[in-house]
Amino acid sequence: MILNENYTLSNGVKIPELGLGTWFIDDDKAADAVRAAVQMGYRHIDTAQAYGNERGVGEGVRSCGTSRKDIFVTTKLAAEIKNYQDAVRSIDASLAKLGLEYIDLMLIHSPQPWSDFRGGDYVDGNREAWRALEDAYKAGKLRTIGISNFTEQDVENILSACTVAPMVNQLLVHVGNTPTGLIEYCQAKDILVEAYSPIAHGEILKNQEIADIAVKYNVTIPQLCIRYTIQLGTLPLPKTANPEHMRSNAQIDFVISDEDMKLLKNMNPLKDYGEYSFFPVFSGK
Repeated sequence: MILNENYTLSNGVKIPELGLGTWFIDDDKAADAVRAAVQMGYRHIDTAQAYGNERGVGEGVRSCGTSRKDIFVTTKLAAEIKNYQDAVRSIDASLAKLGLEYIDLMLIHSPQPWSDFRGGDYVDGNREAWRALEDAYKAGKLRTIGISNFTEQDVENILSACTVAPMVNQLLVHVGNTPTGLIEYCQAKDILVEAYSPIAHGEILKNQEIADIAVKYNVTIPQLCIRYTIQLGTLPLPKTANPEHMRSNAQIDFVISDEDMKLLKNMNPLKDYGEYSFFPVFSGK
């Protein structure tokens, strides 16, 4: 069962192969979502400072009845923070909001502030933010550290100056948006790629071609899409507060054929995320 499987990061820490994404889950509902997920076997919860629900996620982790050491908690440094001192304060603020003694994984949420996504030069700022993560990692506040939405050039900037290499790069990965070259680059650098929005924020549910392939395997479209990201060697983070969806998302004990994987990988790019297209990560940049 996928909920019992793990990847091993470059420093030897194990990370559960399927996580629960919490983007768009309100802070006052996050604890219930976390408790429901843990009850059905999830051991990996992903949040971020930008989601505004760290307090609720932390409450859920602390009150779920499962040992803290058995739950992998990820959060992310706000994309706007590009200096060392602010990053240090922000890391400590996440620990306080979560109410946890340590965080299992912390990422730089984006190489640019959201208002300038894929825009200006933040080379020095990213190095400063990374140095703060390194120091917190060395102090035991963070068990692993990584990045999110980083292109190859952005990753190279960190690698050229770091003392601890990124262990994870969290990217937008789904059928219709498979950055194969970047995934292979990260894998060659021993950086695990996490796939956020593996169901394309729900837009993929409208695709008849994908629906036909799902019928072939007697699975739902989300199950097919989550399984697809697993077979790419990435770690999917489907987001939901619905316990039935959580349960269904974890029922992916089937194998997509090489032929169908190739078909899915080469599917026409998804360019329209509907009402969510205004988010920078869905802009196509």
